Amino acid sequence: MKHYFRTIAALAVIFIGSALVPALKADEWDKKTILRVDQSIEIQGTVLPPGLYVMRLLDSFADRHAVGVFSARDNHLIVSVQALPAYRLAITDDSKFNFYEGAEGRPPELRTWFYPGDNFGFEFRPSSGESAAQSARRQTNATSYNAGGN
Repeated sequence: MKHYFRTIAALAVIFIGSALVPALKADEWDKKTILRVDQSIEIQGTVLPPGLYVMRLLDSFADRHAVGVFSARDNHLIVSVQALPAYRLAITDDSKFNFYEGAEGRPPELRTWFYPGDNFGFEFRPSSGESAAQSARRQTNATSYNAGGN
């Protein structure tokens, strides 16, 4: 009888441990990315001055397109936006950000964000009223880091 109890206890520990494995991959689940910008950028009407920010999906099983931009310490939500699905053909090993060209006197606006290793990402609507077809895509001086790498 003791042998069965030990076997059942060991199986229970293994089962519970395997249930926690997805929690250990939190960076992949919430797509946590550290973003460093050396010039102001805009995200759907919110201007972010140069600095360090944390971007990640908000905790929601139902909505995987709610993106939050947090302070560098990841303790203060600056802006939350509803993104649209975006897709790309080439998968890269680092985060990829594309920007709308800013209107005269305005900073560039975030257009898309792709997490490393994903061919799907997030598209952000321009806030200035320009359509995506009229806006040229441009890269700005933004550096991103997979949060697991820091």
